[in-house]
Amino acid sequence: MKRRGDRGGIRSAVRVELILLLALCCAAVCRELTDRWRDPALQGGGAAWTAGEREAVEVTADGDYIKWVEFNVTCEAMAAAYDLDVGSYGQKVHLNWIELLAYAGAKTGGKFDSGSVRKINEAAEKLQSGEATMKELTEDMEYYDYYLEAYTAVLGGMVGEFSLKEEDTWKEYYGLKAFSPIAKGFDYSHYDDFGASRNYGYARPHLGHDMMGQIGTPIIAIESGVVEALGWNQYGGWRIGIRSFDGRRYYYYAHLRQNYPYAEGLEEGSVVTAGDVIGYMGHTGYSTKENVNNIETVHLHWGLQLIFDESQKEGNNEIWVDCYELTKFLYRNRSEAAKVEGTKEWRRTREMADPEAEKHCKNNGAMIQ
Repeated sequence: MKRRGDRGGIRSAVRVELILLLALCCAAVCRELTDRWRDPALQGGGAAWTAGEREAVEVTADGDYIKWVEFNVTCEAMAAAYDLDVGSYGQKVHLNWIELLAYAGAKTGGKFDSGSVRKINEAAEKLQSGEATMKELTEDMEYYDYYLEAYTAVLGGMVGEFSLKEEDTWKEYYGLKAFSPIAKGFDYSHYDDFGASRNYGYARPHLGHDMMGQIGTPIIAIESGVVEALGWNQYGGWRIGIRSFDGRRYYYYAHLRQNYPYAEGLEEGSVVTAGDVIGYMGHTGYSTKENVNNIETVHLHWGLQLIFDESQKEGNNEIWVDCYELTKFLYRNRSEAAKVEGTKEWRRTREMADPEAEKHCKNNGAMIQ
């Protein structure tokens, strides 16, 4: 009787365990089905969303500011969207390059590949033919607004109207008014090093893009803006921080030349125009002592920080994006500089007037550098 009773107890325990195991399996299946139902890849084709993407989208959906951005747009996609934008300027349907990129990003969860240009061109054809509006094309894309806001934060000040001085005449243009950070005619090498490990001071990822070149190479302002930081930083050496007029982008240029890092007259509060020479390449940094060359390789480190809320400017919530593809795209617009005789200075050879810079100066009583 005792042994038979033990067997009965064992059978009961096994049944309970089997029931619990079945319940756990059902719960797992339910979660998987729920995740698949929420997956944009199954709502129109494309890659699955990562946890970071969902979190970033969620903080936008509830009216909060964006806390995370991963910029994976390829040079080819930017070039295709940009050419469509400029090519349609002044036409009945003026295509917006950032909207086209956001459309492609929303279809694929922010992942760009060889098929992205095709998606951009197909959308452009529908828009220009009148078959659909961008609102109609994206009405079923739950995360289009997120990508539009994120990509606008990255690219918002780079295309628009501007004027160039040709001899004694100013001529108006529409197009790319952002520049490569290296002056025209100066060689450099680079590769995608975003996220690579760094260990000076403490272990950390590389949150910028390095462009290797020669000491004294003129460094160019990528976008018009206000000099927000200037001076020594033990990590970046002599560095410059420039904020875009809309406040969304902070451009960081580091490791500038020993003894003569900056363009003459540059100071905190200066308003610079895209294409201006702002400093010179070097290898300063990695020292608490000022003006020290402790970086082994001569290069420019430039970084792009996105700021959706001022609390993100400094601290643990900073958003830095990979600039490798953007650097490749900006190669199409390089500012030419000429040496100022008898000095160490270089100056741009072609003056540009940016309406946004003029507007900022008028509203704030400032002067362009």
